[in-house]
Order: sequence, then structure tokens, then C-alpha cells
Amino acid sequence: MCDTNTDIRLQAITVKKENVMTHIRSDSNKLYNYMIRLSLLDFMATQDFVTLIPDPRAIKVKSGNSLHDYLQTELWFTKNVETTISTVPQDSRYCSGIQFTDMLAGLVRRHYEDGEHPNFATLCPRIVLSRLYFGP
Repeated sequence: MCDTNTDIRLQAITVKKENVMTHIRSDSNKLYNYMIRLSLLDFMATQDFVTLIPDPRAIKVKSGNSLHDYLQTELWFTKNVETTISTVPQDSRYCSGIQFTDMLAGLVRRHYEDGEHPNFATLCPRIVLSRLYFGP
């Protein structure tokens, strides 16, 4: 799929949570939103319009700020672009794109938690993988 469709990019970001400061871990959605920002903001800044289809957990953090508002603010003020975001949350039961993403995330998780997995080795050359808080 990736070899024949160059518009498809597979990205994954992993975090070693035990190395994240405790006060940040107290609201896991803030860390999640930050990881989404690191993964997508540069690409989003190259587009005029972005449709973000998050799972429901991405919508709000305890502070009341949504992923949508956070990314929109970062695009306008940090990246100084006019990109507009539309957020259309969908339950993964009804969205094959989210199901695929969940399977990819599970594959990456199993690689880090359980060791090398044959499917990970196959996909790894096609995944842009970022790691946070893994230490030097």
C-alpha cells in the first residue's frame, strides 16, 4: 500500500511514560495532545485545510482545552499559517481508518513491550518513528 501510494505516510510516536515527569502524567491527554502536535504540526502547516479524525479520547483534556483548539492555535501563532482544521471525531467501530491506525499502534506497542515482532520488521522501513523520553 505504501509502496504504490506515495501520499500515504505511516507515522508513530512512542513515549517511555515512566520517564515523563509526574505532573505531566497527571493528565495523560495533555501528553497525548503534545505527541500529536509533534507528529503532525509541520505537515499540517503545509496544507490549507486539514480534517482531523480523532478518537473520542482526544477531544478534551482536564483543563478544558481541546486537541482541535490546541493544534489550531499552534498553526496560527507558532507556524504563522492560515491552515484551518475541521475535527470530525469518530468511534473506531465505524471508521476503518481509525481501525487501521489502532492496528498499527498495537504493532508498534508490541514491538516495544514484547520485543521484535515479524510484522514490525516488515513495516518498520515504511514507518516514520519518533521516540520521546527514552533517555540518552
